[in-house]
Amino acid sequence: MPLARGREFLSIPGPTNVPETVLQAMHRPAVDIYADDLLDTTRQCLQDLKPVFRTAGSTYIYIANGHGAWEAVLTNTLSRGDRVLVLESGRFARGWGDQGEMLGLAVEVLPGGWRRAVDPAAVTARLRADPEGTIKAVLVVQIDTASGVVNDIPAIRAAIDAAGHPALLMVDGIASIGCMPFEMDLWGVDVAVTCSQKGLMMTPGLSFVAATDRARAAHRTAGLRTAYWDWTARDMPENYRKFCGTAPEHMLFGLRTALGLLFEEGLERAWARHAALARAVQAAVAVWSEGGALDFNIVAPAERSAAVTTILTPGFDPERLRSFTRENCGVVLGSGIGDLTGQAFRIAHMGYANAPMVLGTLGAAEVALRALGLPHGEGGVQAAVAALAGHFAPEG
Repeated sequence: MPLARGREFLSIPGPTNVPETVLQAMHRPAVDIYADDLLDTTRQCLQDLKPVFRTAGSTYIYIANGHGAWEAVLTNTLSRGDRVLVLESGRFARGWGDQGEMLGLAVEVLPGGWRRAVDPAAVTARLRADPEGTIKAVLVVQIDTASGVVNDIPAIRAAIDAAGHPALLMVDGIASIGCMPFEMDLWGVDVAVTCSQKGLMMTPGLSFVAATDRARAAHRTAGLRTAYWDWTARDMPENYRKFCGTAPEHMLFGLRTALGLLFEEGLERAWARHAALARAVQAAVAVWSEGGALDFNIVAPAERSAAVTTILTPGFDPERLRSFTRENCGVVLGSGIGDLTGQAFRIAHMGYANAPMVLGTLGAAEVALRALGLPHGEGGVQAAVAALAGHFAPEG
């Protein structure tokens, strides 16, 4: 007999859980697109995105998912035929590069694989082999939600600087911003993107770009600019230009509330919460993996992300586990995607998530492992409890 009645636990890496107050903020009548309320909300959201990115640069809001933000960045800074270097560490940097190829860019992939973070030394070596500076931009994700890896962005910036190379550093922070430290200006990131449905606790449909002066200088000579994505038009004072048409009113009202919740908690506290929840999940997986039927996708513990954990299942079909938790426990686990389709499942610990939600997800997964007779180490949930207790232990 299923035990799935009650609130469903959505434990996938996007869309994530949306707070009730955010949903309520969107549950209101439409307003005139020139009304003061909407104009103030637009200005506030654009301003509030700056401390989220940790930048003094320009911010932009697009009615698009993260793929839209990718295209906005490429078209606003590059020209047809420009060469970009994609740093592979899973699915999404390569996806960004594929999009650039369709736009007419010359895309080169620095091979990396799906189980390790980007090697900064390899970045330096490749850029030193480009003394003429034909590579105009370096594309990397901070967290790849398919592989579960986290890349060291300051180390990659240092690798570019060590090569003395002028390429723009473009960072996809879709799965990381709001979930872990991201310091755009301090780290020397030239362009960054994120979107609404992960660490920012909103519904899908909005994406965000932040651009520094270096990126905006490249924008002035970019040959791929198009009307919809164009920064110059969006910098004009009229509110409708900031969205190339009608504003996404209700989503802006929700976004303003979601950002308010993030600031109420404090970014540093949000980062610490995500780190603690990640340690709990990874403590459980480490115990389960002792049975031999599952294992971490990311080999090095320091390279496992604070937002999502990807778990390989060489001993069983992961859909058996996912179906059991969904149908019997009301817990939705993420599927393996890309090269890991049918070979992994994912547990998200990002956005509007807390300890009981994570423990409930882990408990459902452990129930499924036992009920399905899948080999696993006993006591994963206990290990997670111990990890969370350690988070609250007094120092010293």
